Amino acid sequence: MITPYLNLCKFGLGGKQGNGKQMYTWVHIEDVARMIDWLVEKKGEDCVYNCAAPNAVTNAVFMKTLREVTGHHLGLPASSWMLEAGAFLIGTETELMLKSRWVNPAKATIEGFEFKYKFLKDALAEIVKKMPRRKYHFF
Repeated sequence: MITPYLNLCKFGLGGKQGNGKQMYTWVHIEDVARMIDWLVEKKGEDCVYNCAAPNAVTNAVFMKTLREVTGHHLGLPASSWMLEAGAFLIGTETELMLKSRWVNPAKATIEGFEFKYKFLKDALAEIVKKMPRRKYHFF
């Protein structure tokens, strides 16, 4: 899921999307796997748990943090109409970018699950560190 965002940053388009105030829930894949293991160990409980990091951020903060971690300084914002036009061209919706998604893992944390990546900057730094590097750069 991170690749499209990295591409936006690479081409200088990694600014806020829409007004940037929409909440963005995220989770590191390692914490997803760890939570699945934790739930399997709990055996027999028929409950619903939210698998999302405990610290949701705004879209503007997400994009700014991603630019910082990747070393991209330029991040032109994309207004709602630009996103709508782009979504129309590729046959998709802008809902995931423009509407808030604020999920809290309260039940899991109350019951003892501990996220390894509680903060966005740490999660993004780990992801970027493990990604293969390209031999060419555009900036």
